Amino acid sequence: MSEEKIVIENVSRIYDIGRGNQIVAVDNVSLTISNEEFICIVGPSGCGKSTLLFLAAGLDYLSSGSILVNGKKVSGTNPEVGMVFQPDSVFPWLTVQENVEFGPRMKRLSQQECHNTAESYIEMVGLQGFEHSLPRQLSGGMKKRVDVARALANNPSILLMDEPYGALDALTKEKLQYELLRLLERERKTVMFVTHDLEEALFLGSRIVVMSRAPNTIQTVLDVPFPHPRDLTLKVKPEFQDLRLHLWDLLQVEV
Repeated sequence: MSEEKIVIENVSRIYDIGRGNQIVAVDNVSLTISNEEFICIVGPSGCGKSTLLFLAAGLDYLSSGSILVNGKKVSGTNPEVGMVFQPDSVFPWLTVQENVEFGPRMKRLSQQECHNTAESYIEMVGLQGFEHSLPRQLSGGMKKRVDVARALANNPSILLMDEPYGALDALTKEKLQYELLRLLERERKTVMFVTHDLEEALFLGSRIVVMSRAPNTIQTVLDVPFPHPRDLTLKVKPEFQDLRLHLWDLLQVEV
């Protein structure tokens, strides 16, 4: 658990918006994430949560500082990193099976290997029987399961998730939170998870990174003391709600 998977050192991202004006999206952020840690990032809108995730994924460029993933400096996308976005990113013209097979096919695995990999992850996310369905035939929660299965089918060691359940109803969101923890008990990934939902952060995370708005940096890092395995009854326990209130108080300073 001590192996460093992601090392973020003095990272800033500044956007030039013309006429000599700039927007500081992330300012001098440093964070080290160990192997198999589940890090949740919370903070007010516009504080740089998603920007930090995109920088770690190699989908945006650093203005200064460095990010190491598995000991290598980030310089573009990395097959060791899987990404799950907030909007559904399933290909609407492909079936569930074809969506999950997409990554393995890009790696030029054999047809049988692609099929077996997709079959395994479709079963893992509970979509057996929907292999030949198109996304328009699926609910929002089912499409999000396809997103997760497709990311995992590439066998990344790191999973980056940008408010993946933000658009779902409360019951579906809680079900998927629980399923994600069960899935990661088997898959053993390192996760960076951006969310606005404080209960979601406390239920999923091993640590919570609280970001501040202006100067868009880390305000504090909170250790989550609840042992695994966790189930949804944890959310109604007094110690869970006490920590949620503490987290709420930290964020009120920023709002």
